[in-house]
Amino acid sequence: MDEFRARRVVDALRDRGIDAHLARGGVGQFGVRVPLSGGREAEWDTDGAAALEAQVMRDGVLVGYVPQIEGSEDFDEAQTIDAIARTDYDQPIARQRATAPPAAPPLPREGGVFRRFLDGFRYQ
Repeated sequence: MDEFRARRVVDALRDRGIDAHLARGGVGQFGVRVPLSGGREAEWDTDGAAALEAQVMRDGVLVGYVPQIEGSEDFDEAQTIDAIARTDYDQPIARQRATAPPAAPPLPREGGVFRRFLDGFRYQ
């Protein structure tokens, strides 16, 4: 996922009340990080793969995962947002719910007024 797409997905998830953050993988690799209960975090698509998948980590240790979502290499941003919002992380191998849970109150976007300054004015 490129940086700008990852940032738009994070912003849309935060608009739905999901506490998502921009995740930085290796050089030029970006994704979405979602904090979960029990100190776990889901790291979506930070490995540069074409399909949408996630690792569930706790204290740097893999404790679960979301297998590649079939057909996700062709997802647009709305489908990516929906897939992340519908994921149920209760089992070590996460699954997709039939429908997304109801939206919670929106969360503020990260960085606030200084967002563009802190990120070097790179937004498109």
